[in-house]
Amino acid sequence: MVGFEGWGMSSSLHIAIVEDETFQRRLLSDFLADQGFRVSDFGGGAGLRALLERELPDLVLLDVRLPGEDGFSLARHVRGRGPQVGIMMVSAAGEIVDRVQGLESGADDYVAKPFVARELLARVRSVLRRVRPPAGAARVRMGRCLLDLEQRELRDAGGAPQKLSASEFDLLRIFAAHPHRPLERDWLMQVTSQRERSAFDRAIDLRVTRLRRKIEHNPASPLAIRTVRGVGYMFVPEPGEE
Repeated sequence: MVGFEGWGMSSSLHIAIVEDETFQRRLLSDFLADQGFRVSDFGGGAGLRALLERELPDLVLLDVRLPGEDGFSLARHVRGRGPQVGIMMVSAAGEIVDRVQGLESGADDYVAKPFVARELLARVRSVLRRVRPPAGAARVRMGRCLLDLEQRELRDAGGAPQKLSASEFDLLRIFAAHPHRPLERDWLMQVTSQRERSAFDRAIDLRVTRLRRKIEHNPASPLAIRTVRGVGYMFVPEPGEE
């Protein structure tokens, strides 16, 4: 099996499915495997948690209504273990509360049951492109700088490298993976605090201030990393850079 054509990966992308209904789980597993993905499927959260101890999949497809630990709790656990893992929530159509809660739990997308297989595949590919950019698209324009996700480097317009701490790079990577999406301060702290911890509640604000000095054309009037009042921050790519 191979992954997406042109992604420059030696093995297929790995999708984990958590669905307690056996027929639905097998249907999803077989369909995604036929599309070239490596698939692991589980009937509940215990299997997924065990997988995460061994490796991080590229994408987790989570049913909301699960026996024992629900999909929201699992989404938060996955997001804490791997901010780069894509998460898609699945729930019954019309459950708007589920959709909102799922996104607040760290999910990248939401699909309602019943769904069309082609739509699900399109959404899966869309999430994977954001969290696992192809080799030729591993550079993201952020303000006046270029972020190289493979080399973990930030360079200004003249090509000069800009010094980045590990947590600053993680923060930029998260922003690059979620353009136009307001991201909560608490969630950003959770997924970027593995290497640097701070006793200050406003640590994310301080990091954003430092990053704005490096990437914004005018740090006093930021356009790339914008403040979303009452929520946190949002990355807005320049026109033509998406």
